[in-house]
Amino acid sequence: MMLATLKNMIDGAIGVLNAVRRRRIVCILTLASLSASSMPLVAAATDSPPSLIANAARIIGDEARTRIVLDFNQEPEFEVHYLDSPARIVVDFPAVGFSFPTKDLAPTGLFSDIRFGSMGEGSARLVLTAKKPVQVAIAETKSEEDGKLFRFVLDTEIATKQKFADLLKNQNWQALAPAATASVTPDIMPKTSRQSDFMIAVDAGHGGIDAGAKGGVTGTDEKVITLTFAKQLTERLNKIPGIKAFLTRDDDVFLALSERVTLARQQNANLFISVHADTLKQKDIRGATVYTISDRASDRMAQNLAERENLSDQIAGVAVPNAQPEVADILLDFTRRETQAFSVTLAENIVKSFEGQVGLINNPHRYAGFQVLRAHDVPSVLLELGFLSNPEDEKLLLDDNWRAKVADTLAVAVTKYRAQALANGG
Repeated sequence: MMLATLKNMIDGAIGVLNAVRRRRIVCILTLASLSASSMPLVAAATDSPPSLIANAARIIGDEARTRIVLDFNQEPEFEVHYLDSPARIVVDFPAVGFSFPTKDLAPTGLFSDIRFGSMGEGSARLVLTAKKPVQVAIAETKSEEDGKLFRFVLDTEIATKQKFADLLKNQNWQALAPAATASVTPDIMPKTSRQSDFMIAVDAGHGGIDAGAKGGVTGTDEKVITLTFAKQLTERLNKIPGIKAFLTRDDDVFLALSERVTLARQQNANLFISVHADTLKQKDIRGATVYTISDRASDRMAQNLAERENLSDQIAGVAVPNAQPEVADILLDFTRRETQAFSVTLAENIVKSFEGQVGLINNPHRYAGFQVLRAHDVPSVLLELGFLSNPEDEKLLLDDNWRAKVADTLAVAVTKYRAQALANGG
């Protein structure tokens, strides 16, 4: 009797799920509370370069005290804050044009990592990741050369664990946190007969303060390559009848990992394709790779890559919340399993389309726990176009004709997937 009852429950859930899929209604269960100020996310674009320019930078010190100096053309407003896990100092500015070489702020002394860049329209950020608890001793701007130069000075020093904890507790600052990836939002609307396009979110990896990997030969930032290709791919996909592709970011701005997913879901995306071009210690490895989500990585390389990509929010000084609570719900579980199956199908289509056309690494379909692929209701893949650590791959990644060829080949894979999905009622 109990088995029969359980079977009826499962059959009923599957029936509901299929009906939902046929109507293209997004099935969502709240996993995190909405902020009262929740608003639709949009990829910011900068209309004009900022007037505030950081012309030079330098850093000096040891693991007890470290000084950072930035030279500005105008007096900058700034705010200093702290984040933990790991210990970080965050300095927020208005929009800044950083015109000095990245190497001029190479991490040294107290700091193991230093990042700076745009956080969106109208703001920029300097994030200093410390090796140990740290505090700011001096943060000030001095006018020099009769007001033609403004020197921002940040003196930092080691602190006790208790002192750092007190700084965190007593600061008047609500740290930016990623948006929830699986929350009910009023911006997500069911598809209607007038919203019948097959929607594809094309996500250019990294951006803004998070530059990603860097080319070994040319020094080109990964964020530049991914955005360039994402625009080419979106333009190519939009030439296919019945397909509507859109960018999660269309400029050099930072987006938290979960914000990228939320943007896709707000547009009722049927697919999410995140584009990357990473680096590896093994410079001889080259070729494209397609990743899907899994709690267990397919191999060490996939695991290491996922761990690096998942640090994007931390690099940008985003307060990452604790893991979402597990919710036991049979419908949500079925949705997640079905989505993962569709993601694998898309990955396999991409690999088949690339074979003989675009270079692939060995075992080109791999999987790991990528945070950006965690939407339970949107089939998602992460595409590594190639590796900037390999000179041959780097040359191709900078070749417009090669990128166009990859976009064409990827469009073939997506078109085939769409036909399969529509045939299955999705």
